[in-house]
Amino acid sequence: MNPAPRVVLGTNRVLSALVFPGGRVAGLRHAWQSGAFTPLVSHATAAELVRVLACPTFRLTTAEQQVLLADYLPHCATVKIPAHKPAVPACRDPFDRPFLLLAVAGKADALVTGDRSPLSLAGRLPYPILTAEAFLQTLPPAP
Repeated sequence: MNPAPRVVLGTNRVLSALVFPGGRVAGLRHAWQSGAFTPLVSHATAAELVRVLACPTFRLTTAEQQVLLADYLPHCATVKIPAHKPAVPACRDPFDRPFLLLAVAGKADALVTGDRSPLSLAGRLPYPILTAEAFLQTLPPAP
């Protein structure tokens, strides 16, 4: 039996899966909950998720934010980014760099995002950069 793929999820995909459970990428949530893949997080990417969940746009109480984090973080593997950061290609959006670093340092099998900036780097990294829909197609059907 192959180990579950190690996958970096962009904040936008995690938020969509958590905040909109009936949305287009709800399958991500079901897949990480069932162990179909292991999401990777670093200090920087977890802090970004916490920051964005607290944005007034989502109108989430602190308790609701904690519930959503508790539905995601326990399923994740934490990766420590080394002091001597691995090489990653330049990205138009500097906020995407921590996710690229995480994918390289964590030996990710894929990076899943909805942002155009990292998607434009597809083929320039040792792992595929996919949309959530394309990634979900790579997973075996749920039992």
